Amino acid sequence: MNRDLSTWATENGVRYFMVSFTDLFGAQRAKLVPAQAIADMPVEGAGVAGVAAWLDMTPAHPDMLAVPDADSAIQLPWKPEVAWVPANPVMEDEKVAQAPRNVLLALIDKAHAKGLRVKTGIEAEYFLLNADGTQISDPHDTAEKPCYDQGALMRRYDVISEICDYMLELGWGPYQNDHEDANGQFEMNWEFDDALATADKHSFFKFMVKSVAEKHGLRATFMPKPIAGLTGNGCHAHISVWDMEG
Repeated sequence: MNRDLSTWATENGVRYFMVSFTDLFGAQRAKLVPAQAIADMPVEGAGVAGVAAWLDMTPAHPDMLAVPDADSAIQLPWKPEVAWVPANPVMEDEKVAQAPRNVLLALIDKAHAKGLRVKTGIEAEYFLLNADGTQISDPHDTAEKPCYDQGALMRRYDVISEICDYMLELGWGPYQNDHEDANGQFEMNWEFDDALATADKHSFFKFMVKSVAEKHGLRATFMPKPIAGLTGNGCHAHISVWDMEG
């Protein structure tokens, strides 16, 4: 498709792009680029000091460039004037081998060379905590076995439904949301896709959940074990291998 980001920005009222990459701890890093300056980014990339992010670099390394994947840009449903676009880190005209998205792209290329196509689906879990992150946000969520607790789910309806509505708007095909095994924990599912598309959606999903939670005066976390004594967060991955015709 090779989307032209400048044209796409004009057509969709986008004023800024978050050119985003993932560090080795799974955290999202970004530069906010005005739409007027986005034209050169798919070629030149956004300059980044790799040593300032967790990418196993030292001050001796040159700056790297975060080159956006224009076709994967997502307009923020809750702030449409901003678009998020995943980027591939490059240094001295070579892909940064350890950057997570580049690792996945290399594996996808190996599968394609064998005539195979990998698809993935995930079950993303997270906690909704109070604003300072010290305890779960719902003091009434105290059941000994809280999994699928409909009362606790509906007490967080405003947050869950807003996130799900955004996924529907983005065309992800969300199909179920539930209260998970721990008090204060939730899971949301959407349709499976090619491995890279699912990885990008998951990265964006984490950013979206945290943003919506903050809007409601809460804090969302995907940490493996944020609350001692409660079941931790997981992210079950369903992986299937197809031929190139599907």
